Formats: sequence, structure tokens, C-alpha cells
Amino acid sequence: MSDATAKAGKPAVLTPDLCVIGAGDRGLALATAAAAFGVPVVLVEREATGGRHTALAAKALIEAAASAQQIREAGRLGLQAAEPRVQDAQLHDHIQRALAVTAANQRPERLAALGIRVIQGEAHFTGRGSVKVGDFTIRARRFAIAIGSRPEIPELSGLAALDPSRVLSEDDLPRLTRLPEQLAVLGGNGRAVALAQAFARLGSIVALICPATLLPEHDAEAVMTLRQRLLREGVALHEESSVAHVENQRSGLSLTVTGVAGDSTVEASLILAAGHRKPDIATLDLDLAGIRSDAAGITVDKRLRTSNRRIHALGSCAGGAAAGSWERAGDDHVGIVLRSVLFRRSNALDPTGNPRIVWSRPEIASIGDTGQKARPGRIRVLRWPFAEVPAAAAAGRTEGYVKAVTDRKGRLLGVTIVGDGAGELIAPWCVALKAGLGITEVAEVAFPALARSDASRRAALSFHAAATTSPGIRRLIGFLRRFG
Repeated sequence: MSDATAKAGKPAVLTPDLCVIGAGDRGLALATAAAAFGVPVVLVEREATGGRHTALAAKALIEAAASAQQIREAGRLGLQAAEPRVQDAQLHDHIQRALAVTAANQRPERLAALGIRVIQGEAHFTGRGSVKVGDFTIRARRFAIAIGSRPEIPELSGLAALDPSRVLSEDDLPRLTRLPEQLAVLGGNGRAVALAQAFARLGSIVALICPATLLPEHDAEAVMTLRQRLLREGVALHEESSVAHVENQRSGLSLTVTGVAGDSTVEASLILAAGHRKPDIATLDLDLAGIRSDAAGITVDKRLRTSNRRIHALGSCAGGAAAGSWERAGDDHVGIVLRSVLFRRSNALDPTGNPRIVWSRPEIASIGDTGQKARPGRIRVLRWPFAEVPAAAAAGRTEGYVKAVTDRKGRLLGVTIVGDGAGELIAPWCVALKAGLGITEVAEVAFPALARSDASRRAALSFHAAATTSPGIRRLIGFLRRFG
């Protein structure tokens, strides 16, 4: 064998500063940010760059459903209401257009122009500091695993006998070309609830089957407001229930549901398993790299470090201290890993510092301690309903409120907002909590006139309502008036 032939057959060895495994949203964000600082980056992805687009497709569907509901409820604004006619093909095109917005920035050609080496293939750890991808061996200074998660269909009696096309997951939403006539949604978290409502608004007959109560991780008062809306819009709620058996019928599927009120039957043409996901880490050979993992994902500490300190994990594949945080953390995971890898700064996860959003209508947005865990008598709850906000009345959307929780001295502990646009209205409260501002500082901010955010300002101002009846304050005002 000639030397040239031997060299040609020898696997290529890459030695970047950072190797990111997984080119979903967070993997791409980390890789592009590191490359912007001039760091040599290798990005590994076994499928197409950009990930599965599950969340964005769901959001596009939810927004389309909200528009459909506005047509139904136009009468409240003096317009002629009508039952919207959904065009399946156009709805599919709308979802694809939403996905196309991010697709341009995720193309391998653009990533290469940024200096990122993209390798397509399955990654396998071969040691504590090396990864094999096809013919490539990657020995990086640091690794970041952002491989994501895959949907997990619950084990149901009779499920194996069904046509696989009858059971959908959230990952199937971008490819959905026709709305189901009857839909059974399995799950009780924010994504399951928002999707169940969206399909009902678009014309499907929907049953939502929750293993526990609706949205157990959110404020009970806020959940009650949403529960009432779901029932008004025709969603059949089966809380604290499970599917005991499913079988084929001539007309579709028949689900036997067992709950606190006994057994019932739900008819459906399709089943959507929403919120059931598992970390997609089985093929990584993590044990060869000295990385611990369990059913929740790759075990990490609050700094997103694995048991191998050269390797971080972020996003939905991360378990341990990060388990469950990926849904609400936004780019927080990316920032923590980036600062650690590039600047050796040890930032930690702050579970209370990330907003928790349910994209239903009304939306539910909360951040910090919303009073469920605080000790009675040591907090103050300030609230202002949208029914008393002129902008909300002008829009005909007065459902919901802003609720802020403080200690007795006015230190801000947490906020819950229920209503249209809650996911946007929570933003200034996120800044206030991050900056350690008190409720007095929030009350002094000039909010836009005739905007829904006026509810936030009024809730903050209500902290001082008690002072108006204080004898000491009144004596002080009386004293100052004499010198007036």
C-alpha cells in the first residue's frame, strides 16, 4: 500500500476549541455566539440543521387559532361575527412560512461563512475528550451537548394494534396537512393545554386527558381562569385521568378513560401525545466519556457541567439540576455555557429568574415566587384586573389580571399575569426581578398611555394604598400644608 493510499484512508482529526453536538435552536445559538468571538467551532448534527421546529410550529398553529376565535367573537366590538372556515392547505402553508423565517439563518452555507465547521452524522464519545462522527475524530478543548429530546408516546393498552398514523406527537405538527375531526390530547402541561385549545378553535372536537390536575405547576387562581375559558370553548376536560385502553372502531378510535369520577369513553380520529418527551442521548456512548445520566437526561449541576468537567449539556437533554428548566429558560442555558467555555465564568441556573409561559388564551405568564410557597402573613398580594384598564376595554379583552407578590417592605418576590399578551407583559417584571428592584421602583416607571401594561403600573401603585389612611402620613401632610 502506498503512503498516499494510507493517508487517504486515515480518519481526519479535528481539534477545535469547542465542539457542539446538536444543531437545534440552542446548539446553533451557542455555536454562532462562540464563532462570533473567533473561537474555532465544530457543529455536529445527525439530521438537518435547525432541529425539529416543534415549538415554532405549535406557536404558529396557536396564533392561527387565536385569529379564528377573534372572528367568532367579533360581535363584542360591534362587528358581524361569523364561523371561520379553515382551509387546511393554507393553514399548513402558514406554519411553513413561520418555519422559513429561521431556516435561512440555519443553513450550513451560512454557518460555514461564520467559520463553523458543520459535520453531518451520528456522534459517539470514544473517550473523555474525543468524539467520533463518521470518518472524523474530534478532540476539542470543550464539548457542549445540545442534542435535544424526542417525543415519547405513552404506553397504552391496545396501542400496538393501531395504525401508527393515528397517533401524533408535537414533532408531527409541521407535517400536518389536515385537521382532525376528533382529537384526544394526552397531557396536562402548558403545551398540551395550548394545543388542545388551538385545535378546538380551529374546528376539531377535542378532549384533553390530564394525568393530574390542569397545569399543576402554575398558580391555581390563574389556572381556574383558563379552565373556565376552555370549558366555554367546548374542550372536554378529563383531569386526574388516564387512558386505560384504546381500540379501533369503524368511525375511528375509542378510548376508555379512567378518572376520579369513574370510567368514560372518548371518541377520536387521532391521538396527540403532547408534553411527553425523553432525552435523545441513547447513541452518544456517554459512559465512555465518564458522563452520568438517568431517565431525566444528562446529569448536570447548576452550571450545566456534567460529571466530566470538560463537557456541558444544555436544553432538553439536560437533567440533574437543569431538569425541566429548558421549557422556560429561553437562551439562559446558552449564556451559562458560553460564559463558562469562553471566559471561565461560573454562572448558575436561577429557576426563579425565568418566566413560565402558557401560550393558551388567556395566556398565563409568571416569574419568581408567586405566593404559593411564601409564608402566610409575610407577603402582600397586589392585583389589578384588566377589566379596569381602559386599553383592555377598548380592545374588548378584559379577562384576567396582574398579580404581584411582595414582602411587607415592598421587595418584589414574584408576578403572575393572566390575559391576552401576558407573555409580553411579563418582560418588564423579569427585568425588575433580575435587577433586584422593589415595587416602589416599578411604580415610578412611566408606562405607555392607553396600553395594557397600565395594569402592571396600577398593581404596583396599589402597594401604597395603605399609606393613604395612615394617621402619621396624614399628620405629615397637614403639617406641610401649613407652610404651603
